[in-house]
Amino acid sequence: MDKLETDIVIIGAGIAGLWLNQHLRAMGFSTLLLEKNALGGHQSMKSQGIIHGGTKYSLHGGISPAANAVGAMPERWRASLQGEGDIDLRGTKLLSERHYLWSRDKLFSKLTSFFASKTIRGKVDASASSSRPSAFQHAEFQGNFYALDEIVLDLPSLINTMDKASADGIYKYDCSKTGSLELNGKRVKRLVIQKKNRRVAIIAQRYILTAGEGNESVLHGANLKRPAMQRRPLHMVVAKHQYPEPIYAHCVGTGTKPLLTITTHYMKNGQPVWYLGGNLAETGVEFDKEKQVNTAKNLLKEVLPWIDLGETQWNSFLIHRAEPQQKAMLRPDTAFVHSQHNLITCWPTKLALTPSLADDVIKKLSDDGIKPRCETDYKQLSFLKRPAIAEPVWEQLLK
Repeated sequence: MDKLETDIVIIGAGIAGLWLNQHLRAMGFSTLLLEKNALGGHQSMKSQGIIHGGTKYSLHGGISPAANAVGAMPERWRASLQGEGDIDLRGTKLLSERHYLWSRDKLFSKLTSFFASKTIRGKVDASASSSRPSAFQHAEFQGNFYALDEIVLDLPSLINTMDKASADGIYKYDCSKTGSLELNGKRVKRLVIQKKNRRVAIIAQRYILTAGEGNESVLHGANLKRPAMQRRPLHMVVAKHQYPEPIYAHCVGTGTKPLLTITTHYMKNGQPVWYLGGNLAETGVEFDKEKQVNTAKNLLKEVLPWIDLGETQWNSFLIHRAEPQQKAMLRPDTAFVHSQHNLITCWPTKLALTPSLADDVIKKLSDDGIKPRCETDYKQLSFLKRPAIAEPVWEQLLK
């Protein structure tokens, strides 16, 4: 068996793995990033691309732990998009400089007062009618409207930018196969890559799991049961239409969650697609496709009655938010990083928290005295392919 040494092995090339890989390389570490399928292929590419600043977690009229955790993230992402942050994301397409929040009727006074308070000032601005997106300048719109200090990213562009930043060291390989991670007691002894008549033992200072839902199968393949994972489902809806004005906004009612979250994306031919989440996606997990699509149609007629979507093509799909196990399946407030000997298991829990996850991993490496030590001879893995970039879900479902 051949042997290859590297400083860090990262398993899972969603946005968390790609970000961490690029950040560690900028610090001088040699890395090897392995992906089972396609870059961003599962949870990452199915995100709505919103870099939350915490407002959606404050609809009860106070600052929650989740809101605090993501509060600084838009600024962190903006710095990287300008080439001035932890990693260089110049070249990534920004779908919207702002994400918005609207209500069908005037918001109840407690929430309106909270949005105007010093506590949240700078994160939420009451948007004058003339500065609203075109979709909300219609005479029928009567509710409140706010501009949030949040951005919306084009995920295929983001993943392509991160992929290009690493000319080598990213390979397609399924690390969930039994025996891939070989243990010596509770420490990872090596990662064995086997294909046809080639076997290579990867020796690293640390092995890091950033595979989202795939973390569980990698751990189980090594007979490890902890940390445990939970799956919280969503039933998302996609709608390809002819309406020309983009919408990036939460619609809120009197509850503590957005009734509906809309982001606008584009097919390869330029046709717009609405991607629908929020409470619609959470409460629709028990519905079949037909019922969920009908629910979405009725909700849109109710909250955006002036928009004609008669020529729209609809579809829906289920996705799991993969997270560390919580009591009563609650939503985690922060990114999760668990270290056991030389194995680190991570879940960002939210796209926006990716920089925070990288901070936590790098702190653990520093606390353990892990420093750049070797160069990696990637030629030894030339028999492996580089993974392609995943196709957006709307391209798969709306032909």
